[in-house]
Amino acid sequence: MAEEKEREELAAAEFHKKIKEAFEVFDHESNNTVDVREIGTIIRSLGCCPSEGELHDLIAEVEEEEPTGYIRFEKFLPVMTQVLLERKYRPIPEDVLLRAFEVLDSAKHGFLTKEELIKYMTEEGEPFSQEEMEEMLSAAIDPESNSIHYKDYITMMAIDEN
Repeated sequence: MAEEKEREELAAAEFHKKIKEAFEVFDHESNNTVDVREIGTIIRSLGCCPSEGELHDLIAEVEEEEPTGYIRFEKFLPVMTQVLLERKYRPIPEDVLLRAFEVLDSAKHGFLTKEELIKYMTEEGEPFSQEEMEEMLSAAIDPESNSIHYKDYITMMAIDEN
């Protein structure tokens, strides 16, 4: 029992260091605050992949009573430490992503056209914004075939959890 608590304290200390380093990249004024719009980038840089709804909830948890547009490090640190300790917002495993793409690829070609991808990503589920769609297309679409070869894309996008 004591050994497990000690291991968790070591993990928390390591997470504190990583969180502080990620936060400081966006703390342009060096005053322990970041623009609220940077929180999603900071969280993703720590290997977490929350949905937009989850991100919104997380921001609400760390924002001041009267939102200022900035998040203070001392409010962000304990919440983000808990997220990392609980391994919340983990990336979706490669095999699950592959199955999802295969469902969309009913003809089993091993690729989706740019048009199909745009349709699925902007009209289904939690739709991508125009900016998110452009970012994905620039990384995913093969310019020669104007399609996404999803096995290659998944391999490229996989997050190494070690």
